Amino acid sequence: MNMLKQFNDAMAYIENNLVDGVDAAHISKIAGCSEYHFRRVFSFLAGMPLGEYIRRRKLSLAGTLLQSEKEKVIDVAVKLGYETPEAFSRAFQTMHGINPSQAKKENVALKAFPPMTFQLTIIGGIEMDYRIIEKDAFSIIGFKKKITAQFKGVNPQMDTLIQRLTPDIITELKDMGDIEPKGMLNVSTNFLERTAEGTKLDQYIGIATTKFSPDTTNNYDVLQVKKSTWAVFDVVGIFPDALQNTWAKIFAEWFPTSGYELNEGPEMLWNENSDISKNDYRSEIWIPVRKL
Repeated sequence: MNMLKQFNDAMAYIENNLVDGVDAAHISKIAGCSEYHFRRVFSFLAGMPLGEYIRRRKLSLAGTLLQSEKEKVIDVAVKLGYETPEAFSRAFQTMHGINPSQAKKENVALKAFPPMTFQLTIIGGIEMDYRIIEKDAFSIIGFKKKITAQFKGVNPQMDTLIQRLTPDIITELKDMGDIEPKGMLNVSTNFLERTAEGTKLDQYIGIATTKFSPDTTNNYDVLQVKKSTWAVFDVVGIFPDALQNTWAKIFAEWFPTSGYELNEGPEMLWNENSDISKNDYRSEIWIPVRKL
């Protein structure tokens, strides 16, 4: 499988169907992977969700149509799939800073958003330690909070979750943990395009267990995790830089050559302890995957 070619074929499909309508399921078929995987990898590589990219390309095309083709505003709105001229005008003004009718005048500055293609850049050559593990269904038991994704530095939104982990609670939770990865985990779930910074997701702090019982979990949030295959990546280095660099390499380097794609489900982070000052701090990233 030539993932680079398939992704660029998918980008060409988007470009050729901005007017007729882009079918996300067909994009993933061209790319040779699931829609879930394509959206996640695309948003990481492009730095924005797929829907945002398509929206910007349409509005960039709208500027060209209004200036060079001399089309009516309402015709352009309909052509690009907007339900009303008002919705089109709002979106156009948000991107270009002027309304569509002003764009028809001469010497008016518009914002261009060129189409994207993916190119191979030689940035690998650094070993990545990983293993593939099959796991039956289990539960995450702990505390949950809705947070916003942040890719640089320590996310301060985690503070209120961490503050709930008193020594007694940590002991109680660890006593329930009976499967790998053992110990306290950070678990991220309920996202589609988490790799776009600013995306909302559910964040858990808790343990992995098969000892789920309503009687023992009344005070905790519970996440049920389905049977899955997991890619587990070892991370050693300065926290959180080494962790964030490994995340980037997983999406940009490992997935394109691994023969695996993302599977829907939570992503888990295990850290060796709470002392993150060590230069050789160790973590594990657990990602649900499936064979292409």
